[in-house]
Amino acid sequence: MSIAYLNGDYLPLEEAKVSPLDRGFMFADGIYEIIPVYASCPFRLVEHLQRLAYSLGEVSINNPFTTDEWASICHTLIDLNGGGNLSLYLQVTRGTPLIRDHTFPHNETPPTVFAMVHAMTIPTASPQDNQGYRAITLADLRWARCDIKSIALLPNVLMRQQAANQNATEAILLKHGNAVEGAASNLFIVNDGVIITAPLGPDILGGITRDVIIELCQQLTLTVEERSIPEAELRNADEIWITSSTREVVPIVMLDDKPVGQGKPGPFWQKVAIQYTQFRRQLCGLEPL
Repeated sequence: MSIAYLNGDYLPLEEAKVSPLDRGFMFADGIYEIIPVYASCPFRLVEHLQRLAYSLGEVSINNPFTTDEWASICHTLIDLNGGGNLSLYLQVTRGTPLIRDHTFPHNETPPTVFAMVHAMTIPTASPQDNQGYRAITLADLRWARCDIKSIALLPNVLMRQQAANQNATEAILLKHGNAVEGAASNLFIVNDGVIITAPLGPDILGGITRDVIIELCQQLTLTVEERSIPEAELRNADEIWITSSTREVVPIVMLDDKPVGQGKPGPFWQKVAIQYTQFRRQLCGLEPL
């Protein structure tokens, strides 16, 4: 039975309950974060907590804990759930006022803090075991502050489901003629040996894995450009990748039922995926493969 954290208590997940008046339930008024855990080691924990603090600040929810206090909760949850390879989920809402009202509740209303973990399968960087995935393109229907990691994910849910209905792994989103990111991932393309990803700003979520990929590409002396990706450039890309905390770096080999490049994971993806695997093992104190 999984152990969760809720407002100061560690308890079985099945026993964790919140009021129907919680603003996360009523308004999707909250922020979340997902942290991969490898061999009981949270990956880039400080950076994830910094992003959590940024999102909370942007929506004026008081951060209930310091970085050290958050880290203690995370490590305790990992230990209580037996460690290993996990996905760690954190959520903070604006709390549970006495009445439903669109305006913020009084300052004495404490935030609701919830955290849980579940088992995570580690992706493979081997082209023999990873044959790539399918994606579709859709118009970006989300709000104008995608840099905030909000729990208001209904547009993302609908677009991911539309992709699933077409046997695709992800929906790559188009906005003002440019590809911005996936419904639940950041986007990279490769054209003529140059790796390109959309720039930071309100149109995309600043992914922790995105940052790592850029760093690793620079270590490999690969050319990386952070700039707009016109739709035509996306459709003519030699390689397309999506990145996220739990999926790491994923090759897309079919886009809207047309092959990407040679229709199989490309050499740049393989090089970067192997480097990512070695990097996270080193960061978590594991032996290199």
